[in-house]
Amino acid sequence: MLKNDLPFVRVAKPGLLIALRRTAMAMGCAASLASALPAGAAVVISQVYGGGGNSGATIKNDYIELFNNGTSAETIGGWTVQYASATGATWQTTLIPAGTSLPAGRYFLIRQAQGAGGTVDITPDLSGTIALSGTNGKVALVGNATALTGAAPAAGAALDVLSYGAATPTEGSPTAALSNTTAAVRNANGCTDNGDNAADFAVSAPNPRNSS
Repeated sequence: MLKNDLPFVRVAKPGLLIALRRTAMAMGCAASLASALPAGAAVVISQVYGGGGNSGATIKNDYIELFNNGTSAETIGGWTVQYASATGATWQTTLIPAGTSLPAGRYFLIRQAQGAGGTVDITPDLSGTIALSGTNGKVALVGNATALTGAAPAAGAALDVLSYGAATPTEGSPTAALSNTTAAVRNANGCTDNGDNAADFAVSAPNPRNSS
């Protein structure tokens, strides 16, 4: 049996093995979150990196990564990812094109502004132009194209919000400050969602994942 194969499954084709692993991830995520997720929870912010192209960074661009931790595909066309400075109340937006669907257990990578440095290009599902702070800021996933208002958006206006570093708290306490070589990464490959940024995210090396 190949290393890391699913138990009792012998797979000859790599493509089938990948499909089985994705299915296992989606099922395992749903099972582990059954008691923790709020009703209707599915697509969340799974990773944020704002040090792209800065001094010491290897990745050229900032990025925002989404993850569908539900059990069915979610239509995310017409939604936006949005960014505001640490204590700012003005939000910049990147629109997800109409008709975009995110299958269960899959990621969606949104590349943002490019810095002057770095050597590694990432392969996004969508590109935007927002320049994220590499240390302190706020990122939101919104179910429409309307820019948020206020430093701490009201519940319901944003489907998910991440505050990092010395930013206005939005979901519980902010996660720790980031750097040019670290990202905010949602725990358990995107499955953990307790509504508290400090508990749900860890600061670690950037690891951008796209839908494929």
